[in-house]
Amino acid sequence: MSTVEQFLDLNSRKVWSLRPENRVIDSLFLMAEKNIGCVLIMNEEHLAGIFSERDYARKVVIQGKNSNETLLKEVMTDKLITISPKTELDECMQLMTGHRIRHLPIVDNNKVIGLISIGDVVKEMIVQQKNQIEELQKYISG
Repeated sequence: MSTVEQFLDLNSRKVWSLRPENRVIDSLFLMAEKNIGCVLIMNEEHLAGIFSERDYARKVVIQGKNSNETLLKEVMTDKLITISPKTELDECMQLMTGHRIRHLPIVDNNKVIGLISIGDVVKEMIVQQKNQIEELQKYISG
């Protein structure tokens, strides 16, 4: 099984972030503009949390909070599960399904270098399975 760094080009992927003092509406505009499902919440270079579409639904909409007035630090998820670039894809999938999360920040030497989604993992696992099937078919057919 491959690792995160083997299939993700960590240098070319932009990680979108906001500050804890930004408003929820700021994150909604950013997520809509960039077509992303979450933003990292950064306090300078420190990863403070993550705010996702699910957080918005559960912590803002259902709670009746105002997106224009609510700060991200009030509703972000701050108990984060992070991975390293050396983490294997199957471990990423286990973490995501086990904790019912869709995004994992990638941290190397205490610095955020990327973000992986469950969609990224599923796509790569499908590619790997197809390659394995092709190799087995070639082996069987001689």
